[in-house]
Amino acid sequence: MTSLPRACLGEAVGTFLLVLFGTGVVAAAVFTSAQVGLWQVAVVWGVGVAIAVYVSADLSGAHLNPAVSLAFAIARPAAFPVRRLLPYWGAQLGGAVLAGALVYAAFAPFIARFEAAEGVVRGAPGSEKSAMAFGEYFPNPALFGTGQEAHALVSPLRALAVEALGTAVLVFVIFALVHPRSRAVPAGFAPVLIGLTVALLISVFAPITQAGWNPARDLGPRLVAFAMGWGDIAIPGPRGGFWVYIVGPLLGGPLGAMLHDRLLGRGD
Repeated sequence: MTSLPRACLGEAVGTFLLVLFGTGVVAAAVFTSAQVGLWQVAVVWGVGVAIAVYVSADLSGAHLNPAVSLAFAIARPAAFPVRRLLPYWGAQLGGAVLAGALVYAAFAPFIARFEAAEGVVRGAPGSEKSAMAFGEYFPNPALFGTGQEAHALVSPLRALAVEALGTAVLVFVIFALVHPRSRAVPAGFAPVLIGLTVALLISVFAPITQAGWNPARDLGPRLVAFAMGWGDIAIPGPRGGFWVYIVGPLLGGPLGAMLHDRLLGRGD
């Protein structure tokens, strides 16, 4: 087993790359219209996930997600002792914060231009339209706006259920792909399929919750947004909803692991 400091370094670097590519492509789409359509954003997210996993897998196992780490700590304690859980979470959040800060620094003038053109006052109601490049909101502000009609479409409970469901599917697939007895996946190909799974989930569920599936991915850049002037729009967010993107994945991850072991009968 890799030493804990090196494993945490792997998690920090991997999560940094995942959030850099993922948050970066959302920023590019929102502030420059560089991408056309949800699938283009989803594909970049998926490729970013695959690259991040390849980079960090040998050091840490490439969890890159507190929900994935929690699932392994519960379902695979021999392979991932629970004493590693909090250090992994800290490393993941640190990598996500750094990536969010760099994305903000790169796009700052484009964010200001977008806000001026759209009449968005940073930190005021409605500024989710620019904050959405960092934290996530339900429903997707780019598709449905930020008013009461939009809020009526997706309640916090529905958003929580969607985030738990998507994370459960993701973890179910991860457990199936990386299981030692899996013969269906060519050696070294699992990260590509994990990235593709993320892309598919984004394509299906991003209109509802922006498809987080990862507390570090959401909270890290959201902290940057809070510091950069979005304030309450970032945390706690409209309707106090930022917790959905933490609790939902942390519920869904272990559920996906349990379903994998129960349905496929391959628990360790």
